[in-house]
Amino acid sequence: MRENRLETLKKLMKTRILITDGAMGTSLQKYKLTEEDFCGELLKGHFPLLQGNNDILNLTLPKVVHEVHMTYLNAGSDIIGTNTFGATSIAQADYGLEEYAYEINLKGAEIAVSAAKQAEIADNNPRFVAGAIGPTNRTASISPDVNDPGFRAVTYDDLKKSYGEQVRGLIAGGVDILLIETIFDTLNAKAAAFAIDEICQELGIKMPVMISGTISDKSGRVLSGQTPEAFWNSLSHVRPFSFGLNCGLGATEMRSYVSDLSKLVDVPICVYPNAGLPNEFGEYDESPQATGKLLGEFADNGLLNIVGGCCGTTPDHIREIVKNVQGKKPRQYTLTKQES
Repeated sequence: MRENRLETLKKLMKTRILITDGAMGTSLQKYKLTEEDFCGELLKGHFPLLQGNNDILNLTLPKVVHEVHMTYLNAGSDIIGTNTFGATSIAQADYGLEEYAYEINLKGAEIAVSAAKQAEIADNNPRFVAGAIGPTNRTASISPDVNDPGFRAVTYDDLKKSYGEQVRGLIAGGVDILLIETIFDTLNAKAAAFAIDEICQELGIKMPVMISGTISDKSGRVLSGQTPEAFWNSLSHVRPFSFGLNCGLGATEMRSYVSDLSKLVDVPICVYPNAGLPNEFGEYDESPQATGKLLGEFADNGLLNIVGGCCGTTPDHIREIVKNVQGKKPRQYTLTKQES
């Protein structure tokens, strides 16, 4: 069944630009959830405080997570990401919830799959679920202590183990794709990719892997120091289903880096920028119309295979993106023998 869905996805990508969703966090903020909402009955009275830990809502308030997924599906998303960006045991340790990591991922996948199936039944168009695998809140390449450059807050093996637990939950929950996203440290991403490979071999399955990095500033590099070209060269051996950029920048600032990648990458390009750059209050002001127009220009220039939004983007942003890329040809790329 999973193989059949992958073939359907590949066929769709040959005919049009596919649409991902927008920001989960931005949508959840509109619900004005309280600490009690985040804790639910399951974790009532829990300490440390859980407000802001969006991933735990898969267990404590799944109805709201499902509603958010549906808003993006109704806006035109072909692919939705699970609400599991920070659902590794490493990231959940800050909340004292390491032991819930597998369950958060399993439930997050099930919620998204349920929403995708609901949308498919409603309009008879296939929808797909990407298991969101965030970068964690640790870096394997950089010391957090300026006085001890050799110190690392996490090891490669720690990362691989934690990612492995997350991947098992996502696969068990029925995701179609695994998405290693918002990568600021390529070594972290390599640990995630290796964990995926090990588990897929163990289970005797193949899972398409989307890889998406984050340019940290105007230097045009990820936090661990790589240019987009070096970033691709470091991870191209994974033969990802798609490769691209998200977060960090708005579409305007991201344009040149996407163009550079498009000349190098021989797999589909996926782009989902923020709604512009944050203002002095850390909020995103770029309108849906502006984001849609900018990404429509990306499509006009043959840069896109998959597109959506990251921080600050809403279902309205997705609707405008759909409107502006609809009917435009997807980026052409050279298939390798391994893919064809």
